[in-house]
Amino acid sequence: MSDTVALARKDLLLELRAKETLPAMLLFVLAALTIFHFALPRGTSDVAARGLLWSALVFTALLGLTRAFVAEREQGMFDALVLAPCDRSAIWLGKALSVVAFLAAAEVVALPAFAAFFHGLGGRTIAAVALADIGIAAVGTLFGAMAVAGRARELLLPLLFLPTAIPIVVGGVGGYLWFLALYDAIFAVLAWATFEYVIAEA
Repeated sequence: MSDTVALARKDLLLELRAKETLPAMLLFVLAALTIFHFALPRGTSDVAARGLLWSALVFTALLGLTRAFVAEREQGMFDALVLAPCDRSAIWLGKALSVVAFLAAAEVVALPAFAAFFHGLGGRTIAAVALADIGIAAVGTLFGAMAVAGRARELLLPLLFLPTAIPIVVGGVGGYLWFLALYDAIFAVLAWATFEYVIAEA
């Protein structure tokens, strides 16, 4: 567990110093919600508004996932990370925790903005977002590790991630908390079980 905490802490400290990922996520999600607010007619239904929120959150998450392993790859530290004397699943969990932290920081701004622009914000929506963050981080970290080894990682990651994000959007728009919890459990186990083999081939 100490390895996981150390990796997550390293990512958060790098972001605090570089300020590359989180500002981009904040700018994107606020811009998207602002555009939706002024583009849609008054009286937009709650379901449509939630659909727009979830679309904005998923694409915002994609920005953060794109950068998840870039620092190690650009600095030539990816191989050292893989060869480090720790359980490789700790790398996945540490990265996933840092992704959850980035998503939570962006949503602290995005959710109040959504509440102000549209029809308020219910507790069920907040719970759905929290559950969705876990699933996004679990699956996205796995696909981020797969994509970072390729030359076209900016193209490969969306192709891998977005189809698996569709159930998250469906569960979030419908407020199906049980569905999101089941998604988290299944995909977290799958990502944990396969990450060691994925990163060995990266």
